[in-house]
Amino acid sequence: MTDRSPILDQQGAVPAPESAASAVPWHFGDPFAEQRSAARKVAVVDRSDREVIAVPGQERLTWLHLVISQHVTDLADGAGTEALVLDGQGRVDAHMLLAHVDGTVWLDTEPGAKASGVRGEPMRLLEYLLQMVFWSKVEPRDATAERAVLTLVGPETPDLLATVDLPVPAAPYGVAIAHDVIVRRMPWPGHDAVDLLVPRAELVAWWTRLTEAGARPMGSLAFDALRVESLRPQLGVDTDEKTIPHEVNWIHVAAHVAKGCYRGQETVAKVHNVGRPPRRMLLLHLDGATDVLPDTGAVVHAGERAVGRIGSVVNHHELGPIALALIKRSVEPGTDLVVGTGEETTQASIDPDSVPDDTPALGRKAAQGLRG
Repeated sequence: MTDRSPILDQQGAVPAPESAASAVPWHFGDPFAEQRSAARKVAVVDRSDREVIAVPGQERLTWLHLVISQHVTDLADGAGTEALVLDGQGRVDAHMLLAHVDGTVWLDTEPGAKASGVRGEPMRLLEYLLQMVFWSKVEPRDATAERAVLTLVGPETPDLLATVDLPVPAAPYGVAIAHDVIVRRMPWPGHDAVDLLVPRAELVAWWTRLTEAGARPMGSLAFDALRVESLRPQLGVDTDEKTIPHEVNWIHVAAHVAKGCYRGQETVAKVHNVGRPPRRMLLLHLDGATDVLPDTGAVVHAGERAVGRIGSVVNHHELGPIALALIKRSVEPGTDLVVGTGEETTQASIDPDSVPDDTPALGRKAAQGLRG
C-alpha cells in the first residue's frame, strides 16, 4: 500500500477506522451530502492509494495482449480499457484500468495487487509482469511514486474540467493528456466520471485546484456507495479465491471471450459459450431496522441453505443500506434472504434490476440442441 495520503491533512478529512487500514480520506463530515453532490453536481475523491504501473516499449501492446485478458493489440493512443490477470483455472487474480497515451500504457490497480506466478505462488502484480517479459521489447516499472489517481464524479464534471483547462474525452475509456495530467473518461460510477492520473508531487495542488473550481471533497465511503449502486465489484471485497469473470460482470468489460493466448482463456471461453457461472453478483437491499450492517464475507442464507457471501456493504443516500453479494445461480430474485448467523442477522432481498441477462450463448444453444 502507498504511504498516507497528504489529502488526509486537508480541512474536514476523516480517516478510515484502523480496521480498514486505508491511506485515503474516508469522508469529509457528511457522506450522504457527498453522494448527493456526486449525483447532482460534481465531487472529487482521493484514490491515490491505487498502485500504478507504467508499460513503455516498442512491443508494449503485443506483449500486454499475451498476459492480460483484454484485446489490446489495436488499443489506440488516446484510448483505455479494463483488464484482468487470471490464474490457470480462469479465476481472477488482479483487475486493472488502462490508459494508453504518448507511447506508454499506464495501469492502475488495487493496493497490494497480486498474481499467481508460473509455479502458482502469489507475487506482486509487477513482479508477475516482469516475470513474463522474456525477450519482449517492453520495460514495465512501478510508477506509483510518479502518478496518483483522483476521480471526478457527477454531471458537472465536463464543465469543471474546462474550468481547470483539462480536456474532456468524448467516449467512455477515452484518454487525453494536458499539463502532464492523464485524463480517462469512465462509464462508472454514474454516467459522468473521469479519472485523473496526476503527478504525485502535485497531488495536493491539483486537489486544491479542483475543489476551488467547485468540486466537493468526497471520501471513499461515498465513492463505494456509488460504485455499489453501479454494480461494479472491488477485487478482494466482492470477489473471493474462486471468482471467475462471468460472476462479477467483467466479461466483455475486462475479459475478451474470443482472443486466445492468455492464461485462463479456456475457462472464459468455455463458460461463456457452453456453460453458466455457478454464482452471480447481485445487489441486495438490506433491512434498515438496525444500525448494525453485516460485514464483508458474511454468509447469505435462503432458509437453512447457505447460498452466498456478502461483499461491499454501504449506506446509499437514496437506496438506504445495500450490498453486493455473490449468490448461487439457483436462487430466484424473489427469494427471502437472511445475512449472517445466530442473533446477528439481517433480512435481505434481491434487486431484480441487478439480475444479469442469462440469454444462452450460441455455443450453449448448439449443445442443448445436440442433447435434445
